[in-house]
Amino acid sequence: MSLVDVLPRPVALTASCRHCGGATASGAAYCCAGCRGAHDLIAGLGLARFYDLPGGRGSRPEPQPAESLAAHVRALDDGTKTLDAVIDGLVCPSCVWLIESALGRRPEVVSARVNLTTGRLSLRCKGDVDAVLGLLPRLGYRLRALDEDAAASAGDAEDRKLLRALAVAGFAAGNIMLLSVSVWSGAGEMGAATRDLLHWLSALIALPAIAYAGQPFFGSALAALRAGRANMDVPISIGVTLAAAISLAETLQSRPHAYFDSAVTLLFFLLIGRYLDRRARGRARDAATRLAALE
Repeated sequence: MSLVDVLPRPVALTASCRHCGGATASGAAYCCAGCRGAHDLIAGLGLARFYDLPGGRGSRPEPQPAESLAAHVRALDDGTKTLDAVIDGLVCPSCVWLIESALGRRPEVVSARVNLTTGRLSLRCKGDVDAVLGLLPRLGYRLRALDEDAAASAGDAEDRKLLRALAVAGFAAGNIMLLSVSVWSGAGEMGAATRDLLHWLSALIALPAIAYAGQPFFGSALAALRAGRANMDVPISIGVTLAAAISLAETLQSRPHAYFDSAVTLLFFLLIGRYLDRRARGRARDAATRLAALE
């Protein structure tokens, strides 16, 4: 008996799962028992046309107990119960249609609305909420409680962080610009030693300011690169870092040009835009939350 006969033979993967679209063993219709159960459940609810919709591919159910959300349920005066939760696994409008239609089949459900952008589920029903929502893990979607207070606190903390970075960049840009104006105005008469001293003072202010004020851009760019993609923060980070590095090299070699003022001022104006954009998004999010509460 040879070693080839002892080792397990690889299974040919030629088909795709009828529920999630993943690879399956040759001749098999489903990749796992969870997908088979989800497909049978969708068909049993009369929602089989989900697979004919654009992007109609479900999420693979995971064999883990569902989180109880009973502590987050609010009782209303008319005897119904309401719950706001976040759904993990939403990928397209077809998922929204499937979840709303599946929950709407339950007689105890008064209304069920899903927001694809925020992944938020707003449910109103008459019976046991956990029993109603037990349907979603079987379809491949996970639920977690929506903690609006924690989300608001996290948003306020991020706003304060951006504001501190903006203040540091503005302070550094103003002081470095004063030193740069001195260099520019005395370019023909200033000695090399005085010019280098002003460049070193600029570097002393600029490098710590860039390291602190650039964190919102550097962190986002690093996360994007780790995920194998790029966003607008990647060229921003590269440009600011290169400008600071070239300026430091010019200063070390006692050359006449340094660009610390450009790097810090660029960060300052970009942080203004980032802060105003975040405030506008926060106001829009608050308005949407109030509208949902009114509904």
